Amino acid sequence: MKASNTILRLRTALAAATLLLSVGVSAQTVKTPRGSDKFNIGIAGFSYRNYNIDQTLEFLRSMDIKYLSIKDFWLPLNSTVEQMEAFKAKCAAAGVDGYILGPIYMNTREQVDRTFEYVARYGHDMFIGVPAYELLDYVIEKVKETGIRVAIHTHGPDGAAFPDIRTVVEKVGDPSLGIGCCMDLGHTYRSGFDAAKDIRKYGKWIYDIHIKDETDASKSGQTWEMGRGKMDFVKIIKALRKIGYSGKISIEFEKNGSNPHPGIAESVGYLRGIMDATE
Repeated sequence: MKASNTILRLRTALAAATLLLSVGVSAQTVKTPRGSDKFNIGIAGFSYRNYNIDQTLEFLRSMDIKYLSIKDFWLPLNSTVEQMEAFKAKCAAAGVDGYILGPIYMNTREQVDRTFEYVARYGHDMFIGVPAYELLDYVIEKVKETGIRVAIHTHGPDGAAFPDIRTVVEKVGDPSLGIGCCMDLGHTYRSGFDAAKDIRKYGKWIYDIHIKDETDASKSGQTWEMGRGKMDFVKIIKALRKIGYSGKISIEFEKNGSNPHPGIAESVGYLRGIMDATE
């Protein structure tokens, strides 16, 4: 495809995203085959951390997004089965699948137990988690006992556990144990690694993906609207196609916590445009 055509399609996608910023308007799409149809785009719940679940679902409806990772500020870890079923019904009524819980941080054995019980009540077989290093053997035992897998979220160069996927691979060792990675591509970039190369190299470890743009390939890098930062998303999408990735790709947008929706909508439009243009 010629560069001019690619630019035109991306501009069109961004313009479409801009039109969706009025939350009261549902997203409308022309039902023709698109490259983005082959991916499952979602939103990481932390992006809407200052909004309740009803407002968040309305935001997702305005962008025609069907997948949401659920944070415990919407569904506390002590929620009953009845509360969880009501929550899932609310999401389903909005056409949204609360496809995964987390990230959930686990710093004691009691917190590990509570988390696995929480996920079991919700009825899922995987969650995004961040265990302390010394608890990893116990987490492996819980995975074996319950059949619930753990996607360890990577946090980049800021000093948190599991800075990148290499740490997950090194500390877990065996991909058959049911512990993989929720690979945060923005933090991968901030750590100085090539996200596309890591996707191709560690594909069998990737259970879930958080995606965002960054201002710099260093610890000082900050989340930015996709397409405005420095990351090469064409290479990333091509790498995901290469490994046949079929999981969710959820935008996690830390910027502008009090009003994130314009940046998220712009990012969704850009991501769809890249996926369409690199089919």
